[in-house]
Amino acid sequence: MTSKDTLTGERADILELLQAHRGFLRYAVQNLTEEQIRSRPTKSELCLGGLIKHVTAVERQWADFIRNGRKFDAYDEAVFAEHAATFQVTDEDTLEALLADYDEVARATDEIVATLPDLDLSHQLPEAPWDEEKGKRWTVRRVLLHIAAETAQHSGHADIIRETIDGQKTMG
Repeated sequence: MTSKDTLTGERADILELLQAHRGFLRYAVQNLTEEQIRSRPTKSELCLGGLIKHVTAVERQWADFIRNGRKFDAYDEAVFAEHAATFQVTDEDTLEALLADYDEVARATDEIVATLPDLDLSHQLPEAPWDEEKGKRWTVRRVLLHIAAETAQHSGHADIIRETIDGQKTMG
């Protein structure tokens, strides 16, 4: 299994789900200026460039989790600060660079879907203050579905922001 064309069943479904929601997110930022990807036209602190940057970082972190397991034992202030920073667009960030990074991360995740021998492989999650269950594990399958859910949620945020900017909607 090395390409989307040769995948069937569950793996093909997972790839299709990931690619669909990534496409919605990319659609929300098409043909925008650098100023527009930084604008915050709603009461939210979110901006379109920050959403692309965040989704990229989160997908990268989860792909690393699939390959290497957890990188820390429990959530703390430093981890929360690192997470919050993924939403921030710097002066050096451009839409072109953010999308190129997103494409690179997506290709790496798609390669995991296509080539990892066992979607039932699991790793223990870090301890989280919102989850009382200690020692909880997620399978590769669960992580990939989480990436798709995260991307879908943020593509919805992006659609609202984009519609506020210029009326463009992903659907409808």
